[in-house]
Amino acid sequence: MSVTATGTTTSATLRELIGLDPALPRLGAGTTVLLIDFQQTYRTGVMELAGAEAALAAGARLLAAARAAGSDVVHVVNDGGEGGPYDIRAEIGSISPEVAPRDGEPVVVKTVPNAFHATDLEQILRERGAGPDLVLAGFMTHMCVTFTAQGAFNLGYRPAVVAEATATRTLSAPDGTVVPAAVLQSASLATIGDLFGVVAGTVADLQAR
Repeated sequence: MSVTATGTTTSATLRELIGLDPALPRLGAGTTVLLIDFQQTYRTGVMELAGAEAALAAGARLLAAARAAGSDVVHVVNDGGEGGPYDIRAEIGSISPEVAPRDGEPVVVKTVPNAFHATDLEQILRERGAGPDLVLAGFMTHMCVTFTAQGAFNLGYRPAVVAEATATRTLSAPDGTVVPAAVLQSASLATIGDLFGVVAGTVADLQAR
């Protein structure tokens, strides 16, 4: 247990209790960056996220830093089928141009939140000789980012999520109250940080000093 500056008592994380490494990874050889669902889906229409543009800008900085440092980069997209907001055959479901793949950067297509489930992501990581450190960013924090972090953790990887390069949306709670996007964002990152991985506030936190 610990006490914050506001006097609130907090519990130790599960990571602390079982002795997992709290250190953030560094961008560079051996660290793989997963860019998850940075699709046009989240910039307009029914799935538009209030924080999408800021998170996308951070994602672009992460991508540039990863490439410069020599990290492998893997892009992930969600395919929700033709005619919907996740239609990867249409402009609405395409990867945003700010983080478009380069030649040689794989694109993994998934149909559920966990990017490791029923995809070739794990095979791609093995074939590229990926180390245990994975850096995750993208949309949405409470959904595909969280469940991919969990999937990575379950497979023995050490995921890290870049908070500023993620965003989510406002939802209704079961009791009918509103859960603002900012609250859900914080709760999602806290869930990840409790067990599945470490959370970096910014891209700069992952760069060598």
